[in-house]
Amino acid sequence: MVFDQNGPRKSDYRRFNIEGVAAGDDYAAMQQALTRRFRRVKEGEGQAPDVLVVDGGKGQLNMAREVLESLGVTGVTLLGVAKGTTRKAGLETLFLETVERTLNLEASSPALHLIQHIRDESHRFAITGHRTRRDKVRRTSTLEGIAGVGTKRRRELLRFFGGLQGVKQASRDELARVPGISDSLAETIHRALHG
Repeated sequence: MVFDQNGPRKSDYRRFNIEGVAAGDDYAAMQQALTRRFRRVKEGEGQAPDVLVVDGGKGQLNMAREVLESLGVTGVTLLGVAKGTTRKAGLETLFLETVERTLNLEASSPALHLIQHIRDESHRFAITGHRTRRDKVRRTSTLEGIAGVGTKRRRELLRFFGGLQGVKQASRDELARVPGISDSLAETIHRALHG
């Protein structure tokens, strides 16, 4: 996500589908997202930010620094935002460039409020993306990827067997009884659903 002097610049937001990273490995996911984002910047897509706000503590800040150094990105100030021990808003510790340079702003500080706004907007954007992706997977039928099974045949299969579970439990012969499903297509569907 990108903020400028006017606030969020949503047209410059980017979402990356993280691939090949174990679930819960935040460091690897962050490394992949930052590498992809800053590689694009190096190739001329968009511009490098003045400040890169990293949600997290020392480990996340160090990971971001490693990525920028490996890509030869310079002129970007790193700002790590670590939640306090109680994880309560207003008690964040800020790391400026290195984990040794800490800032503790007053809870009423406008600068801290801006940083919290940036962090909260990034969380909102990420959560919306996760939900959208999860809902898409949930709405996608396993029948959609089978050659020869279009919308009409998929609808017939689901209606005939009362749902996807019924289709999955059906034998080849039972599948072939559905109007519009030939013996060879029944074989294809059964193979696709049962490996």
